[in-house]
Amino acid sequence: MQKKLMKYAALALVLTISACGLLPEKVDETKNWSASKLYAEARDELATGNYETSIKYFEKLESRYPFGTFAQQAQMEVAYAYYRQSDQAQALAAVERFIKLHPNHPNVDYMYYLRGLINFNDKLGLFDFVSRQDATERDPKAAREAFESFKQLVERFPDSVYAPDARLRMKYLVNAIAQHEVHVANYYYRRGAYIAAVNRAQFAVKEYPGAPASEEALFVMTRSYDALGMPELRDDADRVMKKNYPNSVYYKGGRKADGPWWKIW
Repeated sequence: MQKKLMKYAALALVLTISACGLLPEKVDETKNWSASKLYAEARDELATGNYETSIKYFEKLESRYPFGTFAQQAQMEVAYAYYRQSDQAQALAAVERFIKLHPNHPNVDYMYYLRGLINFNDKLGLFDFVSRQDATERDPKAAREAFESFKQLVERFPDSVYAPDARLRMKYLVNAIAQHEVHVANYYYRRGAYIAAVNRAQFAVKEYPGAPASEEALFVMTRSYDALGMPELRDDADRVMKKNYPNSVYYKGGRKADGPWWKIW
């Protein structure tokens, strides 16, 4: 019985090997493509949203023609393709690699800008829209990293075509980060942790002066000091608020719940 089983097993192995030999080899259609053709095809795939194929072609281009101008352009395109594919980790890795390899490239300013965009749009995906989460309520780590990327761009390349947009995004990010601190301060206030609320609100005012979120931060400080039974500090905060925001909506019941800029319905 054992001999028969071994015989059948050997026969099955022979048939498997034979079947594998009958399968056609996978042909690489790009095998004889020139650098220009590879680049053109990769760009076409990128333009039509076929990011995975586009990345594959760009990586083959860099591998086969590593010393040409197409290779450097391919490295930039790969970073953008990963960004469009919402693969933040790979996109950032590609950006950092390019900056490290080509710090003096004439278009390296774009890579700094792209790094900022990758972090700026971190987690701004479908499920954030569905949950209707305010962008300022998320972990501000990505916002801070985006700010630093845009800041480096503006400082190193003040005349870059991307600098004006970077400056606008920096202004938004400053308030987003400040507003995050105010969200935390309000969280503490609602739970009766008034000292913690004051500390976070003060941090927002001191670290991000002039940010629109300062108005609400001062209001949180006023309420928190009042709850703590500290009338002098309450009046000081209220005095500063009235001087800077004499017509504050918080004196009239608070800000209306308008939809944030990112809400699409």
